[in-house]
Amino acid sequence: MFDVGRSAFSAALSSELLAPITDRWSLLTARSALAPHPDPTLILSLDQTNHRSGRDSSERDEAFSPRQIIMPTAENVMTNLLACADIRIDGTRPWDIQVHDRHFFNRVLASGTLGFGESYMDGWWDCDALDEMCCRAIHAALENRFAFRLPNVWALLTALVANQQTLRRSRKVGRVHYDLSNDFFEAMLDPNMQYSCALFSEGDDLGAAQLRKLDWICERLRLRPGLRLLDIGCGWGGLARHAARHYGCHVVGITISQEQFRYAQRWCHGLDVEIQLRDYREVTERFDRVVSVGMVEHVGYKNYRAYMQAAARSLGEDGLFLCQGICGNSSRFHTDPWINRYIFPNSMLPSLAQLARAAESVFIVEDIQNIGPNYDPTLLAWEENFRRAWPRFADRYGERFRRMWRFYLLSCAGAFRARSLQVFSILFSKEHTAGVTEDREQRQAASSSRTAVLEPSATSSQLLSCW
Repeated sequence: MFDVGRSAFSAALSSELLAPITDRWSLLTARSALAPHPDPTLILSLDQTNHRSGRDSSERDEAFSPRQIIMPTAENVMTNLLACADIRIDGTRPWDIQVHDRHFFNRVLASGTLGFGESYMDGWWDCDALDEMCCRAIHAALENRFAFRLPNVWALLTALVANQQTLRRSRKVGRVHYDLSNDFFEAMLDPNMQYSCALFSEGDDLGAAQLRKLDWICERLRLRPGLRLLDIGCGWGGLARHAARHYGCHVVGITISQEQFRYAQRWCHGLDVEIQLRDYREVTERFDRVVSVGMVEHVGYKNYRAYMQAAARSLGEDGLFLCQGICGNSSRFHTDPWINRYIFPNSMLPSLAQLARAAESVFIVEDIQNIGPNYDPTLLAWEENFRRAWPRFADRYGERFRRMWRFYLLSCAGAFRARSLQVFSILFSKEHTAGVTEDREQRQAASSSRTAVLEPSATSSQLLSCW
């Protein structure tokens, strides 16, 4: 999808640098790029027939009257653009946008989604149903109209040139996001501290849905007592704790977050769980099962192959690897500029195709499940918890952080509602061992069952013969 030549990138970047959006002519350029059809307000009155006919200069000067060009304002461009998604400026419906600062329009046209998010953080606009507004905008593919804004082009260029998820750079997201504070995440998440998509059934609250997800993951991995489990990106230790307590596994959890490391060590104390502060590329032990939930989003397209190979090296020949995370509907090489700057630095959403290509000749794909629709209610539950707990954190983080976090949670909820994001749970095996192992376990269980039934009969026959 992004097999674009160097000249295309240069042209896009030059266009941004040479045509600042605040200039009147750049508004014409922006409008023509954003609108699929010509705008009737753009009236060019140059009489080219007079020009070609060679009339004298005074007659030609008349043709260049003050009415020759009627330029659209940035507000008109944005109003028409949002109307494609049935979103109105200063409208009365919950998903309409209330604009408080008219500089909002120029800022969004100049910077796309980055300017959209930053202007919300700065209080330039509001929206009661932010999630629904984002869902409608995504359905209307409005983000595609800003594909060549400067922040997007710069993000793509840097992603193509440099590996944003090296061993050193990958730790930035731990410091910026996951190390915010453990009490903050405790207030937002469920009792099992799950910071990934829940699995809802009718009547479930967030806690029940996350517990259902944990059991579902353990059952997909066919966990049983005595197995060694590696949890890549273990977070605060919720899954590791659950697998040790309820499935009898010995679990090693790894994280790059200092705060998560300390919390998980304390929370899992006394269980058969070991928490390590390390990157997935630094693991040298072998395990019966490997699981990675909500971590592949921090791997990066330059490292997908290395990620699969690291999981394979850590896995025994009869093992299973479950990779579960957020995926986009198409292959990309950079993330949204606003998300990258304020929420998850150096993150990147893979596509199913990218993960499948990375796993070629390394793993066998045994099963794929999509639980993405469950992320919308998960995010809404987190936002409700965050809103309820905010008075405890207002002095610590401030109003701009509150607006940033609300925009993060609700815009993501809108994206999942619009089905532009998915959550794939991919079960891998090595050399078809998943089916072989399952068949062998079933045969052994059946054999043990027959032996248990036959033994009394055999004993009875012996006693009768002796009698």
